[in-house]
Amino acid sequence: MLNWTRRPAAGAEAALPSSSPSQPSGANGLEVIKRLSRSVSGLGRDAAEVRGVLEDTQKIVEAQGQAMQALSGQLGEVQRAQGHIFDATRQTREAVASARGALAGVGAEVGGIVATLREVSAAAGEITQIALQTRLVAFNASVEAKRAGEAGRGFGVVADAVKDLAAKVEASSKSIIGSINALDARVDNFSRELASDGSGGAGKSGSSSIHAAFAAVETDVGLISASAEQSRATTASLNERAAELEGEVRQAVAGLAKAFAVSDKFLRLSEELIEQIAESGIEVDDSPYIRGAQQAASEIGALLEHALREGRIRPEQLFDERYQPLAGSNPPQHLTPFSELADRLFPAVQERMLALSDKVVFCIAVDRNGYVPTHNRKYCQPQRAGDVVWNTANSRYRRIFNDRTGLASARNQRPFLLQTYRRDMGGGRFVLLKEASAPIMVSGRHWGGLRLAFNF
Repeated sequence: MLNWTRRPAAGAEAALPSSSPSQPSGANGLEVIKRLSRSVSGLGRDAAEVRGVLEDTQKIVEAQGQAMQALSGQLGEVQRAQGHIFDATRQTREAVASARGALAGVGAEVGGIVATLREVSAAAGEITQIALQTRLVAFNASVEAKRAGEAGRGFGVVADAVKDLAAKVEASSKSIIGSINALDARVDNFSRELASDGSGGAGKSGSSSIHAAFAAVETDVGLISASAEQSRATTASLNERAAELEGEVRQAVAGLAKAFAVSDKFLRLSEELIEQIAESGIEVDDSPYIRGAQQAASEIGALLEHALREGRIRPEQLFDERYQPLAGSNPPQHLTPFSELADRLFPAVQERMLALSDKVVFCIAVDRNGYVPTHNRKYCQPQRAGDVVWNTANSRYRRIFNDRTGLASARNQRPFLLQTYRRDMGGGRFVLLKEASAPIMVSGRHWGGLRLAFNF
């Protein structure tokens, strides 16, 4: 709860007449204090603007810091991925070398196959010779059988059959020899390809096309590996630079936080000076708004006390802090057990206070957490789906304003509080306002605050 103790503002004693800060002597002293009040009010306005700019800059720098952190993380992921690529290419080169060694063993085995095929071809040649000899013998036997006449007829039939069979064996053997010779040529060529070590270089005569292909693969893998390593080095350098920038952003955030704190102190000092002058009884520019806020707070408190006495609401409902979100609202809106009662009671007071001056922007009663059950009618427009900017400016009821100004006004229990701030209207639009607030008491219990905002 913000409830800071009143303390004399720096330099306030020197600015007031030496005889009595609260009782200036003569019209001249009174005019001096009024001018001082206006000057301090102007300083407060400037301080609020500076604070707002610092706040905007702080948000931007913090967003940049988060972006740099995200970038650093992404660069780290890229580095790790490039490391995986480098490891994979190294394993690929090892696999290619292993395959080359395996091919040498295969080449030896293929050489054995060539030798075996040649043995088969020789055997098939021998079969061909035997078939030729068999055909010759069968032919001679057939001639002799014909000479023998009827006695040799049966023998002649057998001799003819043998001759035909021998012819078929000879043809089959020749076919086998032709196939083996063709296969032998192919396998022999493959064996020489495998046996070659590629020393002639890829694309040169006498070199192995298989080994040349493997050499090309090794070269490409090497290029990939080199590129991955270079990219990893570049990414590492970028990561280092991103880390440096992130550090610089953190320093900027820290510097802005200090500047923000100083501007906040300066703003509070200007507000306290105005309050002290107003408390002295001197009529200043803000006095009508202070009195208006106090009067409206008293009326709201009386209305709530009357509602309690009549049983229209119970104390636990009036001080209930369980805010129920309204589904689909953006900015978020909430309901409480006292929201409907506020809709019935508050507008009579809040709308009347708008007529206090054409400078009055709004008058609202909030609970101690900054919850606005009902706003001025012009700001109680139903939300439009998907139109956040319009909603922010026109649907300000049922919302919780728990920023610095909102909570300070809601939880203040002193007779009054003056504040200067920027009001967010959505879409990057802000309105610089001054606000007088006074506590709302219900049966001796602090319920919240009455906020009366006005233009300079």
